Amino acid sequence: MAAYCTALASVALAVPEVSAHDPSSVPITWNREISRVVYDRCASCHRPGGSAFSLMTYKDAQPRADAIKSSVVSRRMPPWGAVKGFGKFRNDTALTQEQVALVAEWVEGGAPRGNNPNALPQPPAFEPESPFYPPADARTISGDVTLDRAMSLDGLFPVHVADGSQMQIVAETPSGAVEPLLWLYEYTDRFRHPYLFRSPLELPAGTTIRGVQPGATILLLPASTSWFWSLPLVRTLFGGPR
Repeated sequence: MAAYCTALASVALAVPEVSAHDPSSVPITWNREISRVVYDRCASCHRPGGSAFSLMTYKDAQPRADAIKSSVVSRRMPPWGAVKGFGKFRNDTALTQEQVALVAEWVEGGAPRGNNPNALPQPPAFEPESPFYPPADARTISGDVTLDRAMSLDGLFPVHVADGSQMQIVAETPSGAVEPLLWLYEYTDRFRHPYLFRSPLELPAGTTIRGVQPGATILLLPASTSWFWSLPLVRTLFGGPR
């Protein structure tokens, strides 16, 4: 338990505060900085034909500037559903702390468009997203579970988590070491997606996965097959792993 608390404390201390706007600095503008943040992190949903209102142009974004700042500073948007810094994920869509600070400074500076239209990047192109199919050998867990054999863990996939739930999921090895896996925070089941680690975690037999609430369902995704068998074409051709 002491190691677990130490891990949580280190994550909390590692998250910096959003810096205040410095009026003497070069103004942050939509054309130069904010459009790039939006195109990189927000436009997959906030675009014409997307799942939310468009933020693709300055005309779209400027009237919503205060709401945008509030949403990104509170980490409600983008809807990553987890605490940043608790676990390391290769598909992390949350804004970096630097991006949050840019948005906050832009709004506090009056949300200017910028004088140089040539600084505006080309809008991104979008392709239809492929659904994620968990591999057949993924392990379903609910509550605390001890692994009976070693596992190379590629990520976690919430199958069912009650809206608004908070869960700090860790792996405690037989040696007592605690590895942060995933801290779900104000998670919403309609934003269900996998959380895929930057590198697979090698967990020995006897490791206990702690923090999954009874009644919630989480899948442990094995590293050997999770990406290959998640591809729709592979599943169509071969029908899943044998």
